Amino acid sequence: MKQKYLLKLFTIAFMFMIPLGFMAQTIKGKVTDSSGEGLPFMNIVEKGTSNGTTTNDNGDFSITVKSLPTTFVVSSMGFETKTIPVTKKSYLTIIVNEDNALDEVVVTGNRTKPRTILDSPVPIDNIDVAELTKSGKPTLDRMLTFKVPSFNSQNQAIADATAHYDPADLRGLGPSRTLVLINGKRKNQSAQVYLNRTPGKGEVGVDLKSIPTAAIARVEVLRDGASAIYGSDAIAGVLNIILKKDVDYSTFTSKAGITSEHDGFNFSTDFNTGFNFGDGGFVNLTLGYYKQATTNRAGNVSDVGDTPRDIAWLAANPTAGMTVGQPEMEKKDVFVNMEHPVGEESTLYSFHGLTTRNGQSFAYYRAPYWRNDVADANFITRDSEDFIGYQPTFETTINDHINALGIRFPLAEGWNADASVTYGSNDVDVTVNNSVNRDYLADHGTSPRSFNPGGYRFTNVVYNLDINTQLSDEVGLAFGSEFKQETFKAIEGNPLSYYGAGSDSFAGIKPDEAGKWSRNNFALYSQLEYDLSDDLLLGVAGRYEDFTDAGSNFSWKANGRYKLGSKGAIRGSYSTGFRAPTLHQSHITLSQYIIVAGSSEPLLQGTLANDNSAVQALGVPTLTHEISKNISAGLTYKFSRNFSGSIDFYQIKVDDRVLFSSQIGSDSDDTTTNPVEQILEDNGVVAVQVFINAGDTKTTGTDVILNYRNIEVGDSGRLHASFAANFNTTTIDAINTPKTISDAGYNIFDRQEQGLITNSRPKSKMILGLNYVSDKWDVSFNNTRFGEVIITAPESGGTDQTLASKISTDLGFGYMLTDKITFNANLNNIFDVYPDETLTSTNTSQAGSRFKYSSEVQQLGQLGTNFSIGVNVQF
Repeated sequence: MKQKYLLKLFTIAFMFMIPLGFMAQTIKGKVTDSSGEGLPFMNIVEKGTSNGTTTNDNGDFSITVKSLPTTFVVSSMGFETKTIPVTKKSYLTIIVNEDNALDEVVVTGNRTKPRTILDSPVPIDNIDVAELTKSGKPTLDRMLTFKVPSFNSQNQAIADATAHYDPADLRGLGPSRTLVLINGKRKNQSAQVYLNRTPGKGEVGVDLKSIPTAAIARVEVLRDGASAIYGSDAIAGVLNIILKKDVDYSTFTSKAGITSEHDGFNFSTDFNTGFNFGDGGFVNLTLGYYKQATTNRAGNVSDVGDTPRDIAWLAANPTAGMTVGQPEMEKKDVFVNMEHPVGEESTLYSFHGLTTRNGQSFAYYRAPYWRNDVADANFITRDSEDFIGYQPTFETTINDHINALGIRFPLAEGWNADASVTYGSNDVDVTVNNSVNRDYLADHGTSPRSFNPGGYRFTNVVYNLDINTQLSDEVGLAFGSEFKQETFKAIEGNPLSYYGAGSDSFAGIKPDEAGKWSRNNFALYSQLEYDLSDDLLLGVAGRYEDFTDAGSNFSWKANGRYKLGSKGAIRGSYSTGFRAPTLHQSHITLSQYIIVAGSSEPLLQGTLANDNSAVQALGVPTLTHEISKNISAGLTYKFSRNFSGSIDFYQIKVDDRVLFSSQIGSDSDDTTTNPVEQILEDNGVVAVQVFINAGDTKTTGTDVILNYRNIEVGDSGRLHASFAANFNTTTIDAINTPKTISDAGYNIFDRQEQGLITNSRPKSKMILGLNYVSDKWDVSFNNTRFGEVIITAPESGGTDQTLASKISTDLGFGYMLTDKITFNANLNNIFDVYPDETLTSTNTSQAGSRFKYSSEVQQLGQLGTNFSIGVNVQF
């Protein structure tokens, strides 16, 4: 009995031990870099659980799991995150690479096969989204400004719809010359052409605010001409935004901030998650919300007033009622990225993005002494002596869509294809509130106070077929075709918005200014790369494009790279490029109120379409391609596992650059009427501007990047240091004025307009960053030095003003409360640095008046010190 009893106990115990022994497993291993050196402080977590450990000083680890198979997620600040399937108990050796190290693979700039940054013959930055969000900046364009030295974007105050888009560019070449891709597919341009005197005036960019950072995995920045590979717009370079795929955790983030002036309150929240789709597929979903309030940095005006009413009003309102700063904005985002295998070797993929946002900015305050006709009509007030003027608001609703569907599939052994279609659109609808139509008031004794002046819409549909193969281990070939359809639409405003001179601040789009224009273009391209040896790579590319409105173009590129052992490389390229004029530039016709130097108030000016018969009668030809020549050379080197650097020199010449002409008005001769004056008279405006291929420019510059990572601090901390800089100069080699206009004595592109091209962006920008990371803390300290810019005085007189360089110092904190919850805080521009104040001697429209800081040239913006706090939760 006793033996039988013991046998039962043994049997029961054994039955329990079977699952315990076979399910609970201890996995040991080591995490190393590519050279085999062990990496300490690496986190190993069992996917989907809180079960985890950290490597020791030699990179060794031991972790017990409940059952097999399972999956480990290996991560640490400064290193790539790797997902490792574990199917059996065995010793694991896990090799990880440093983030942004020269051996990290990038896909931009090369269609034959992915290459590492070290292998690439052109300079490419690979920026993880975590690096961008550490800045505490609210939108992608602002994050890139404080991360990429050659990238610039700042808010533009009192700039109509431009205030809601913020022109962005690479290397100071204007928004139109930077191509933006999402997952390698062309992102549509915005509907808005920037017509006000801001950087990028007369150009059209991509609405970067429409891409939520919560949906982004990384951003690859190609700093080289790439028209021969990607087509129009890639003269300055390419931004390729790579969306998140299958993620290990769902992530919820929320943040709020405010400036030290107690304005500009902002709040954001977003959610990103991923889940399995079908058999082997995934869906990544992002929902986002952002809201910001206005800021005001208006200056005290120099106006003195002529009547007791005006003098008293100015005494009570030294800023003359102006609101100069960032607009109010509310933004909502939905982004979806998905893939699913088709058969054994093909993959169906799709991504979709929808962003909608509402914004409110302000026009010039209409001071009482500017609007005596409104005061005398006793329309807003019963007594003209009680009239205090009014400030129109410029309110926009902006919608941006992108939708892509494609399939990657094998054509034959070693031959791969990618067929896709991408639809993109951007539209802006405008409302002007708190305004008056003064002509309607004069004719009818009353006027609406709210107007719908119309809006714009731009759409494109892009069809791509890309094929690539490795003809041998040394030779890679890629070729393909693209067909693109573009449409630009100007939407007529309400009749009361364009009655007479139109609604004050923004005259509505008239029936003869409204319309819909379309064009197609077809492209063929090819790229060949040949590794002549392990060290020497040579490549060539060519692309032919044919636009139905702008004609055809062939661009080509040759580049090469020679390795300096296993740690460095010399690289160089020469390419031709082009940019087709946008439909906006070819067809927009518009009357708007603008600020003219020497005028005490905004004046109505007209923009006439390039294809307008009257404009062409002046000798202004139909718009055609800009042509560029880009040469670059550089060196990149990895001095040690933790220390790497690069330097690149470039020169970009752009011929037949599309310019938005100066304001052309009546000359000083009252006895005769010249052809230009006749156009003004026929169109009922005081000044006119046109788009014309008239400029030849040259941009030269240098990019420098240094990274020193993984400096041990204390028992568990690491310090990462980085330095990045861009130095650039743009000159205008020629302005080609049509003979009819020059014979009439007009300067088609005066010195103030030239200054927007040569002086409105910093001549240099340097970013010094320090990042300390420990088990719990993530602290970043960044200094961004914005170089000099110049306020250019107008032709009528004045002295140019050089604005001194400025440094913005930013401090960020992250604290891991648990392995799933992180609190963060940012103090940006700690020392409350602003640009130099504009001097009256510049004789610009805002000097010594309503704008304390220039609205025409930009450095670090006009927010001053700002703070934010937030939380990040993973589950």
